[in-house]
Amino acid sequence: MNKNLSQLFNHKEGLDTRSAQFLMKALESNNLPGFDYIEFKQSLGALLAMNMEMGTAFKSAFATASTMGLTKKHLLESITHYKEVLLKEKGQFDIALKNRIEQRVGAKVEENKHHEVRLKQIEDQIKRLQEESVQIKEKITKNEESKSLEGNKLSAQQVNFEKTFVLIKEEMDMDIVKINQYL
Repeated sequence: MNKNLSQLFNHKEGLDTRSAQFLMKALESNNLPGFDYIEFKQSLGALLAMNMEMGTAFKSAFATASTMGLTKKHLLESITHYKEVLLKEKGQFDIALKNRIEQRVGAKVEENKHHEVRLKQIEDQIKRLQEESVQIKEKITKNEESKSLEGNKLSAQQVNFEKTFVLIKEEMDMDIVKINQYL
């Protein structure tokens, strides 16, 4: 691949850099041999960077690509391939996120349930156990803060990933419409 794929979709407002890099790596590692959507998109980007009109840029990029054997059908099929790659990555991300939520947040909830039971037992005991009671209260406070922070952090990651995923997918869908319109 001649060009860094991160340049293909970076003009979209709201792309999360980390998520975009992750998705571009997946596209790179699943790049089909020969001239296809990725190379077409790179050519199109170069033409648009020269302030070429959209329709002309699409036609010019396709004219060049067709000399290398690219057909409209293969172009559209390759977009479908890359969208499937993105969907697979999204599925893996969703599973990993769910596991991290269960590990980081769910474990804290369960841990706090056990701490609260223990706290009740300690409070029922005599004064010599009050020092242990204070320590358990501190653990609960730390876990509540950690649970809230982790939950917010993971929610933000999910929002960023989802937004990036949707923006990239929408651009691919728009490219399909433009390909069908201009080619």
